This record gives sequence, C-alpha cells and structure tokens, in this order.
Amino acid sequence: MESTTSVQIGRKSFIQAFVILLGLMLVAGILGRTAPPGRYDRMLQDGREVILPQSYERMAQSDYPFWRWFSAPIEVLWGPDGLTIIVIIVFLLMVGGAFSVLDRSGILRSAIGRVIERFGGRRYLLLLVISFVFMLQGAFFGIFEEVVPLVPLMVALASMLGWDPLIGLGMSILATNIGFSAAITNPFTIGVAQRIAGLPLFSGAWFRIPIFLVMYGILALFLVRYARRVDRINARGNNPESELPAGAEDADSQAMTVQGGDPRYLRRALLWFLGCFLVILAVLVATPFIAAVSAVALPLVGLLFLIGGVGAGLLAGTEIDKVLRFLGEGVVGIAPGIPLILMAASVKHIIVQAGVMDTILHSAAQSFSRTNSFAAVLMVYGLALFVEFFIGSASAKAFLIMPVVLPLADLVGITRQVTVTAYCFGDGFSNMAYPTNPVLLICLGLTAVSYSRWIKWTLKLWIGVLVITVAFLGLGVAINYGPF
Repeated sequence: MESTTSVQIGRKSFIQAFVILLGLMLVAGILGRTAPPGRYDRMLQDGREVILPQSYERMAQSDYPFWRWFSAPIEVLWGPDGLTIIVIIVFLLMVGGAFSVLDRSGILRSAIGRVIERFGGRRYLLLLVISFVFMLQGAFFGIFEEVVPLVPLMVALASMLGWDPLIGLGMSILATNIGFSAAITNPFTIGVAQRIAGLPLFSGAWFRIPIFLVMYGILALFLVRYARRVDRINARGNNPESELPAGAEDADSQAMTVQGGDPRYLRRALLWFLGCFLVILAVLVATPFIAAVSAVALPLVGLLFLIGGVGAGLLAGTEIDKVLRFLGEGVVGIAPGIPLILMAASVKHIIVQAGVMDTILHSAAQSFSRTNSFAAVLMVYGLALFVEFFIGSASAKAFLIMPVVLPLADLVGITRQVTVTAYCFGDGFSNMAYPTNPVLLICLGLTAVSYSRWIKWTLKLWIGVLVITVAFLGLGVAINYGPF
C-alpha cells in the first residue's frame, strides 16, 4: 500500500505532448499572420449561432501580436470556452484522486480479480464484450468524455490479464470513440446535424447500422491481433513494449490476490462503489434526453466517481489520513495534464483571435462548389477533419460547418443525409488521433502512454477506417442515400 500511485502523467509523455502542442501553437500563429482574415455573419437559431452562408466578407489584416501566441493558454480561461476547460480540468483532478484511492486501498485489484475469476480463461471473449459495450455507449448515447474515469480501470484489467496499457485504452476510450463516430443515434452528431439539415431526427439508421457493425469488426480484429501478439511476447518472457508489468500469471491466482485489507471490508467497499457506478450509468443514459442533466453531466460524473472512490477507501478500512494522502497523490500525479489541456485549447483560440477561422471555411466552400458529387462529399469529410483539429465539440462544429456546406451540397446533387454522414465521420474518428483533443491527452496521461507510441499503434487502424468510411460515402452517393 506504500507504492507510488499509478495515476500520474509520465515525464516522457508530458515532454512529447508539450513539444507537439507548442509546435501547433506556433503553426496556428503563423497561419493567423499569413492567411487573409474574414468573417461570416451569424444568426441565432434554436438558441445557437448559425452561419449565414452568403455573408462572408474580408476584414482588415489582424494585428494579433506575436507574444499573445504564448499567453493564449492562459487567455482561454476567460474566453468563450473557458468554463468548459475549467470543468474538464476539475473533472480530471477528481478522477485522478479517486482512482488513486481505489488503487492504493486494494479495491481496484479486488474488483478486477472478481471479474477475471468470473470469466476464467476466456480473456478474448471478455475483451470483445467490453469493447462492444463501450462502442454501444458512443453510438447510441453520444457518450465520450464521460467514460474517462473507467479508462484506468480498463488499463488495470488489461494488465492483470497479461496485456499492456494499449489494450486497456483500446477496449475503453478507443472503442467508445469508434462507436461515437460510427453513430446510430448519437444526439450530439447525428441529432444536431440532422436538425440543422432539416432531416427527420435519427432518420437513415438502416444505413448506419451496417457501418457500426463493420467498424466493430475492424476494431475487434485490431485488438485481438495485438493481444495475441502481446501473449506471444509474454510467452517468450520478453515484453519490451509494455509500460506496465506484463503480469501474465494464472488468472485465478491473480483473482485471489488483493493488495491488503480485510476481505469483508473490501466486499463492503465494492458494493458502495458499484452503487455509485450504477448512478453514473444512469446519468450517462439520461444525458442525451434530459437537458438539465446534459448541461452538468461531466462534472456530475466526476463528483460521483470521487464520492465512490473516497467512500470505498474508507469502507475498505483505510485510515482517513491515508485516504487523504492517496487522494492528494492522485491529484498531484495528474496535475501536469492541466498545462497540456490549456495549450491544446489555445490552438483554436489563436486561429479565432487572428480572424482566419471563417476564411478557412470560405476557402473550402469555394472549392466545394466547383467539383463533382463524390469529390464534394469527400471535401465535407476533409473539412470536418480539418476543423476538428481546432474545435473538439461535435455540436459546435455542426453549427459552424453545416450551414456553409448544406446549400452547396444541394447545388452539386449530394443528399443532405450523405452530407450529415460525411460530417459525422470527420468529426468523430479523429478525436483519438489529434493531440489537440483534451480527452486523448487525459487518457494517455492516465496510462503514461506517449502520444508517439499511441499514433504508431493506431496508425494502421486509422488507415483502415479512412478507407472504409470513404467506401461507405461513395456507396451513399451512388444509392442517393436519403430521405433527401
């Protein structure tokens, strides 16, 4: 119980992410100095700002000073996205502290040991089931950031099953992201984009369900192949890629090994944490349907996880001073993620302050109107991928992009349903590839996996996803996927 908590940002991971984000800030600043500024007029529609497509006009060259490129990570705190950023930071600290208590009190090992014991030697089945459940959450409910508290649990589960942190990330946040992107009824992408396009809500699901199933097949193949590779390395007694101990011991014996504590107290602690977990699930399910819950979902999930972790630690028989110490260690360990999140948010801030975000949209729209149907839908896909680099919010991006591309899509003969699908593909899959996405930075920080290692691991997956999604968009254009 005196070992250092595993909830911490690795030094190597921090340095790599810092250098990458600093480079992106410089690129954003140079773009702001070289691209001609411009702007669209906007109007309120259903309480949200929507661009008026024909209103673009050039502006005088921005005098955004060089030194503000470097003050941007602080300026974002009182910018339009400031509240969201603060909520993400507080959420991160609560999750880090709570997980540290669960880990250091022996509760985590006890819970995971029971799961392993129940599944016995069927490790690959467990991997496939967990991945499918996480994908369903993203595809139907639009859940993404809210599963971050579960990532360390899945990484620990993967470690006890003899795999490395990448498998834990793959069957949790990566699976959720794939489901979020291959959405069936995701209210934050499909719902918002279809509403802007004037389509019947969640229409066209008959086309999206096969997309979801194909994407699950790709993810399952990707994860199982890598898990088998790790097993072969473990069998040879050499696991150079693992950042956690391989631990490929007998699952039943691991299930009985608990890091200290009276089994009766641990059972009581597990019941408490399970109760809090069920409440978290209820919040996640209610989020897409109840506006009041949706507005506070992320901090509420973080608070419930904190209450569950601290309460479980006390019920497990851990002295209160140790619980507080473990909590503090978790917060300190995860705190280096804060400047990374601020730097990631500042990339968009620099572009917007320099006045070139609307210029980028206008340039894309001009090219869009001079091409054929298939090339045009690929441009919608590419535009969403590009803007995603700066704006992570799915709904905010929909209100930014869709009013510009929908009239052009009508002109070149692309159905609005295909346009919505292209937008959703571009919005979602890149969440787990771009270093400007706070969720990716948080998850990598929780596991000490470097960004370069993550990209190296997922590169073939993203290439496969790109090929498959382009094929589905081509099919959508060919069959005139509608209703219109």
